[in-house]
Amino acid sequence: MSSSPLNVAIIGMGTVGSGVAKILLERSEQMTTRAGRPIHLKKAVVRDLSRPRNVDLPADVLTDSIDAVLDDETIDVVIQLIGGIDPAYDIMLRALESGKDVVTANKALLCEKGESLFQRARELGRCICFEAAVAGGVPLIETVTQAMTANQITSVEAILNGTSNYILTEMFSHNVSYDDAVKSAQEIGYAEADPAMDVDGTDAAQKLGILVQLALGIKVNLDQFLRQGIDSLSLADLQYASELGYTVKLLAVAKLLDGQLEMHAQPTLIRNDNPLAHVEDAYNKIALEGDAVGKVWLSGMGAGQMATASAVVANVVDVAVGRAALTFPRLDLWKPREGIKIMPREEISRRYFLRLNVEDRPHVLADITNVLGDHEISIASLVQHEAPEVDPSEEFSIVPLVIMTHRTTEGRFQAASRELDELVCIRSPFVRMPVND
Repeated sequence: MSSSPLNVAIIGMGTVGSGVAKILLERSEQMTTRAGRPIHLKKAVVRDLSRPRNVDLPADVLTDSIDAVLDDETIDVVIQLIGGIDPAYDIMLRALESGKDVVTANKALLCEKGESLFQRARELGRCICFEAAVAGGVPLIETVTQAMTANQITSVEAILNGTSNYILTEMFSHNVSYDDAVKSAQEIGYAEADPAMDVDGTDAAQKLGILVQLALGIKVNLDQFLRQGIDSLSLADLQYASELGYTVKLLAVAKLLDGQLEMHAQPTLIRNDNPLAHVEDAYNKIALEGDAVGKVWLSGMGAGQMATASAVVANVVDVAVGRAALTFPRLDLWKPREGIKIMPREEISRRYFLRLNVEDRPHVLADITNVLGDHEISIASLVQHEAPEVDPSEEFSIVPLVIMTHRTTEGRFQAASRELDELVCIRSPFVRMPVND
């Protein structure tokens, strides 16, 4: 192993990039001890050189030129921390082709382009490290690709989006609206100015896709499985779930069942005696089921500057000590294999939670139960709090009705939902969530 300095460059000095720079600069002696060689931050690429930053960088580090990094033969590792696909894909390819290893936190890029990037890295004898792309500071990628290699992973149940988990916790614990909880997440720095990818389920689905690729060798596109966010939920949904003995979490699930993969990422009711129900704030929690080891739990911060930066720097140390060079070419990552088929969403079998706003008048409940019954969906429980007497000047009031179904298929449930949407006695919004029993 070389004792010469490992020269690194950061492309993208946002929240995570600033955290990485802080660790490398403020804990340089500690990093040298753990890596067995100095780790030198040589360049940091930004779009606006005049913008104030919350980390003090040496005068010669900051640049607005990506070429200043990619053309510098003395830089060994590129820490690629810009999001999205374009231009991130081209930058990563250029970094690999210029003889540099890459550390990234870009889960969208890996989900979309992982196969071609990993193939090119192998051809060039380079490494791609991506621990920070899934579950923030939780060492999940290392667990799946190394610690559990003696197992066939048969199940993943996970809270993978710290921002959504913080929002749900804030709503329920502090009795606030969804909009107020999002604003709080933005003020803390958990949510972006546009939080769409976090709250619409895309981020959790992308991370689940990466885990499925690593654990099972299956390339899954986001449109192949159910994806739903928390942006349609209200405080009332969380309160009704609690009344029934459940907690609502954005849950990502992949399970092998009879040779098929059940897969979905949706807000889900989880029984209060399940450890996943007690994950609060921006923490992530993951349950992995292996055929040899059984169930393995991992938990830690899934959002925030330093949690994600911690995982990035750990990967840099992997490169510095030579672990990445040994493991990356041998790990079965993104190599084409015979895939397990994705279970058609219509065949997924679960229980469901419905919250309907209905007209408080005779025969409404009968209309609803008739629709459910026509699709062979039976009711496990029903909650309708006593409504006040209607004002004589009004024909009827609108009241919430909560239904928990027995187990049924997604196909039957969706067909019933379409008919319920057409009932004039039901007013918007109509909230539906699966139940994880």
